[in-house]
Amino acid sequence: MANIEHLQTVHVPASKVYETLTTAEGLSEIWTNELIINNQIGFINEFRFGSNDITKMRIEELITNKKVVWQCIDSDPEWIGTIISFDIEEKNGKSFITLRHMNWKEVTPFYRSCNYNWAIFLYSLKSYCEEGDGLPYHKRKF
Repeated sequence: MANIEHLQTVHVPASKVYETLTTAEGLSEIWTNELIINNQIGFINEFRFGSNDITKMRIEELITNKKVVWQCIDSDPEWIGTIISFDIEEKNGKSFITLRHMNWKEVTPFYRSCNYNWAIFLYSLKSYCEEGDGLPYHKRKF
C-alpha cells in the first residue's frame, strides 16, 4: 500500500485549524463550496468538484483540536477505501498539521496528481487560517 503524507505549519491555534476542517464554512473556503457536511462520527460528508465529480467521506474519528479522520466511500475508484487523516499538534501558538492519505493500492498517475493537490489543499488551509482567504476548487485557475 502507498501513502501520501504532508506536513504544514500554520500560525494559528489548533482550535482554528480543527474548526476549519470540521465545518461547512471552513471546508468551503479551503476545498470546495459545493458540500454537505456535519461534524459527527459516522456522518457521510459530500464534496462536489463540478457537476459529475462527487466525493463522499465517512467521518471515522474526531478528537477536538487534535485529529480528524475520514474514510472515502465514494469517489474516483482509486480513492474508495482510502483513509484521510489530519493530525494537529499545537506548540507555542502554531499548529503543525500532518495530512495522511493512506491505503492506496498502488502509485499511479492519479496518485501523483492527488499528492500535488493535497499540498495545494494544505496551502489553502494555511492561507485561510492565517489570512482569511483560502484557495478552494472554484477559485483555482489551474
